[in-house]
Amino acid sequence: MAGLVNPDPAFWRGRRVLVTGHSGFKGSWLGLWLKRLGAIALGLSLPAQDEAERERLGFLADVMPGIACDIRDAQATRAALEGFAPEIVLHLAAQPLVRPSYRDPRLTFETNVLGTLNLLEAIRAQPSVRSVVIATTDKCYENREWPWPYREIDPLGGHDPYSASKACTEILAASWRSSFAGSSDRLIAIATARAGNVIGGGDWAQDRLVPDAVRALSSGETLAVRNPGATRPWQHVLDALCGYLLLAERLHMDGPSFAEAWNFGPDSGAERSVSEVLETLAQAWGAGATSQADAASGPHEANRLALDSSKARQRLDWRPRLDFEAAVALTARWYRLHDRGMPAAELIAADIESYESGAFRS
Repeated sequence: MAGLVNPDPAFWRGRRVLVTGHSGFKGSWLGLWLKRLGAIALGLSLPAQDEAERERLGFLADVMPGIACDIRDAQATRAALEGFAPEIVLHLAAQPLVRPSYRDPRLTFETNVLGTLNLLEAIRAQPSVRSVVIATTDKCYENREWPWPYREIDPLGGHDPYSASKACTEILAASWRSSFAGSSDRLIAIATARAGNVIGGGDWAQDRLVPDAVRALSSGETLAVRNPGATRPWQHVLDALCGYLLLAERLHMDGPSFAEAWNFGPDSGAERSVSEVLETLAQAWGAGATSQADAASGPHEANRLALDSSKARQRLDWRPRLDFEAAVALTARWYRLHDRGMPAAELIAADIESYESGAFRS
């Protein structure tokens, strides 16, 4: 375990933690991890929108009670915080996909920007809150399609509505932190977390590569691939969530010195193309898969993304534990076992336990 830093159960035990977006892919893994750490957690999400969310809310019901709330509703969001009085807020609720953001940019900006503002204003009115982690994305940077990884000090931007909304969220968080986080009787330490392309079991979103590939592998269908040469910083969900939890701990203990933006991505040079993801996933699945380039024209998406996570390594002692091949293999195993009838909650809990033990160290 030398060099591996886990979230500290002694810190989390008994702490009141609010997780927005707990019915989502990352939120459900985070909810089970917080339960394992002994936190008193409450989830805040929209009512279940599909079967995947119904499954997640079902297995979270006994470990992480939830409130159905749209963060675009400022009054309901404030009431939820007043009723629970959390010490820590982990904000994951979002419209998280690029292509749907082209179809409904208003919903994307209202959820990701106005929703975050509503939450921050509710936090400002709630004296119990001391630290906040807002999950954004690697896509918040002004993408120049260059070969170098983006650092936290690089300019923000966004060609598509989703990326632009997350850049706006970053600016909003920085402005709110400067304007309000230190102006009351208590300090509120707020940070943003920019993770790479997260993969792992239980993600069933449409228009996302791995879930689409899993559906194609399961059915024997040909997968239409939009941009097979595009490269991304792929990482397992547990590596990203470990970063969020370690950041929240340091925010709570050390306050303003950690209240800034943080990248959480794979090792430098570990980015892989879409075609490499599909090939590695098919190998791990144990069956051939067929794919073809989607000839239909589609909206713009970045061709190359990479993150520099050296700051998190140096100051949080965080580092990714699963390399690309291990992350894909673990993801494929999760879906295969779930397809054979193993409950999602058991699979997630087993992966968290193995992660903490160091079994997945690359």
